[in-house]
Amino acid sequence: MKKETAIKLFGQQQIRSLWNEGEEKWYFSIVDVVGVLTDSPNPNNYWKVLKHRLNKEGSQLVTNCNQLKMQSADGKFYKTDVADTEQLFRLIQSIPSPKAEPFKMWLAQTGRERIDEIEDPEIGIDRLMETYFKKGYSKEWINQRLKSIEIRKALTDEWEIRGVKKGQEYAILTNEITKAWAGFTTKQFKNFKGLKKENLRDHMSNLELVLNMLAEATTTEISKEKKPKSFEQNRKIAKQGGTIAGNTRKEIEEKTGKSVITRKNAKALKGKNKELL
Repeated sequence: MKKETAIKLFGQQQIRSLWNEGEEKWYFSIVDVVGVLTDSPNPNNYWKVLKHRLNKEGSQLVTNCNQLKMQSADGKFYKTDVADTEQLFRLIQSIPSPKAEPFKMWLAQTGRERIDEIEDPEIGIDRLMETYFKKGYSKEWINQRLKSIEIRKALTDEWEIRGVKKGQEYAILTNEITKAWAGFTTKQFKNFKGLKKENLRDHMSNLELVLNMLAEATTTEISKEKKPKSFEQNRKIAKQGGTIAGNTRKEIEEKTGKSVITRKNAKALKGKNKELL
């Protein structure tokens, strides 16, 4: 567990938070969130009463929440009830407070949009493009990013046909591909770019994104031809696909005299150049 500086939520008020690098999750102090949303003079007592009510209602929130040591106002570290992002949203829904209403409205809107996208997937694509535009990405980069999503979907469809299990096995194969072409596992690549929960592909330069697409598309084609029957065979093919893109990367670096892999992410590049945005 890495201790990070508390991040700001709810305007200028601070919520104590910790980033769990292993789980790639933020954890937030529940008492701090309760204090901000309710303006209660005793947020600890408010949370105690709320926990009792949630337990009576059969909510799993209290059962599932963790305790982590967080620094208190006296400078000492005490075990504190914490919630991840999903649990935090569930908690907010349970607090009758005007300050909680904007979050509740946002959750309701997000739920409605998700249902709309299930009924008409094209709506989801349009919303995704709009989101990237608002973040300052160029039209050319956005089109390339959407193509990378299509290529990724073709790869995961192929993995599903070959019996690869979603979740950990997908992550293992993705790491094999990424390590073979970029020299990093996905997590190492994200750390290299100073990222945490963000999607790595959203912070790749044009060339990084192209090579990642080449690696995944090649893996898909090899898999279609070889028709692997075991996870280890899929793993071998993932490495082969990544290696082909990795060799391309090395050739580019040899000709240009500079590394394709960059520490720069979308945030770092904003306002500096148009390589990513």
